[in-house]
Amino acid sequence: MDDDRPSFLLVDGNNIIHAWADLAALHRRSRGSAHRELIKQLTCYQDFAGDRVVVVFDGRGDRTAEEREPGGIQVFYTSGDKTADDVIERLAVKYVDTYRITVATDDRAEQDGVVAAGGEAISSDALRGRIDAAEARMNDWLGRRSEF
Repeated sequence: MDDDRPSFLLVDGNNIIHAWADLAALHRRSRGSAHRELIKQLTCYQDFAGDRVVVVFDGRGDRTAEEREPGGIQVFYTSGDKTADDVIERLAVKYVDTYRITVATDDRAEQDGVVAAGGEAISSDALRGRIDAAEARMNDWLGRRSEF
């Protein structure tokens, strides 16, 4: 496998929100706040991990919509007739030959589909570990900069 290919991390947003106790609690209080917090954490991860990040949330309107801030991650909200699983699996199959694709979800069927297509799947716990490691690298980098 060509390790020089750019890497993409595709995240099943609602699956991760419901898997992490802190985000699940926030989601019960304010759905939008949980989405924003996950996006914030994934943006920090992208900044220090080198992966491009795409997060997909289930259902928001009549058609799939994409949002992106300059330098930020891609955020998709699926249409009512598509699930995040559908969009993630379609993206993985379409781009697995061009990019290193990793999908973060605890949905076993989604993981199996991505792996069968040639991608990699990680659990919500593994994603948390990656985000924590990226945050540690960021804090180390900031600490070294403040010494000057």
